Amino acid sequence: MKDQHVSRRELGTQLSFALYGAANRMARLHKPFLEPLGLTFPQYLVMLELYGGTPRGVGELGLALGMDTGTITPLLKRLETLSMITRTRDKGDERRVIINLTKEGEVLREELWTVTEKIKTACQLNDEGLAKLRDTLIALARPPHN
Repeated sequence: MKDQHVSRRELGTQLSFALYGAANRMARLHKPFLEPLGLTFPQYLVMLELYGGTPRGVGELGLALGMDTGTITPLLKRLETLSMITRTRDKGDERRVIINLTKEGEVLREELWTVTEKIKTACQLNDEGLAKLRDTLIALARPPHN
């Protein structure tokens, strides 16, 4: 039987634990900045992606964020309730839902980008370190194309 002390040390070296801890810390760091705006961390991510360009299809948006339809649809419904976005059926393809920012959603653009800067400062990494970490995580999150 393995020594429990050894197995705990092995658990602590697992990439999964480090990623889980980092993801939770990232969400906690954002919370005090997003709560006054009425947004959750996943909603914030959706808004940032939408600031990259609209109109966007739900499927395209989900793909960009690594979220399936079952995850992104409730986020979009809530953002619509908050008057941040509109969801409309594509006239050319009724199965497709198109997302656009509203005036209220646009008004938050600058404020949400300041949240990004505050988080960058809290992470205590320089631009080069942040870029390397981001690129590493993107590579890990996206499976290679065969």
